[in-house]
Amino acid sequence: MNLENIPSDQPVLIAGPTASGKSALALKIAQSGGGVIINADASQVYDCWRVVTARPSEADESCAPHALYGHHAYDATYSAGHWLREVTPLLAGPQRPIIVGGTGLYFLALTEGMAEIPPTPPQVRAEADTLTLDQLTQLLDARTAARIDMRNRARVQRAWEVLRATERPLADWQDETPAPVLPLDKCSALAVLPDKNSLEARIRQRFSRMIASGALDEARAMRSRYDPALPSCKAIGVPELMGFLDGRLTLDQAQEDASVATRQYAKRQRTWLRSRMGDWTKVDLSP
Repeated sequence: MNLENIPSDQPVLIAGPTASGKSALALKIAQSGGGVIINADASQVYDCWRVVTARPSEADESCAPHALYGHHAYDATYSAGHWLREVTPLLAGPQRPIIVGGTGLYFLALTEGMAEIPPTPPQVRAEADTLTLDQLTQLLDARTAARIDMRNRARVQRAWEVLRATERPLADWQDETPAPVLPLDKCSALAVLPDKNSLEARIRQRFSRMIASGALDEARAMRSRYDPALPSCKAIGVPELMGFLDGRLTLDQAQEDASVATRQYAKRQRTWLRSRMGDWTKVDLSP
């Protein structure tokens, strides 16, 4: 795409599925027109996974300022609300914000506003943890179900917890959302949607690149602290690498399982982008 068409006086938002090239685009924009690259990916906030979650490399970070990457411990509690509170002051900083990531909920919270829902009591969360995804799904109202990815346990569980704790559906809270921090008409919003075949080719190569770049070393360093219930340990590639280290999977099996999980995740992200970000400028970075 022609970077000259992006106004230099507006924040830039770049959303896209995993392995779509959005981080490389953010770096190009920062190098050509200046700005600070800000993370909008839920997995990349944790300090334990640089390679596995494809966080910017140290070389990339030396080329442009970066923020909100790897700044929380592996077991820290983190949500869209935490992210919104952290990103808001950066919007008024001295450098143009270039916000990039694959967590669509973060972008919607930023550009459409976020409901002020009371914190979930620990006992409600503990109860939710004992239920299966099907059980959680069956208890949700139709309006809320239509607004979230019903195959994403974290999103479904959050909606169930809100209903259980407040006795009001998540959709009701969302309908009372305050004004957004950054409306779409005040920024350049880009949705990276590469050709499906090109994206799948990138995904097939992703795990091999991770291994070559030190993903196994990251997994070994986290092995004693690994907890599959933690959001940080649910990043694609982490369960598969732990399966290999535990002897349950060969490296080829781990690669195949990770590739399948990545393709499924990318498909959900593409669907989200097309359904929830219709007003964003579509960008195809396929060669």
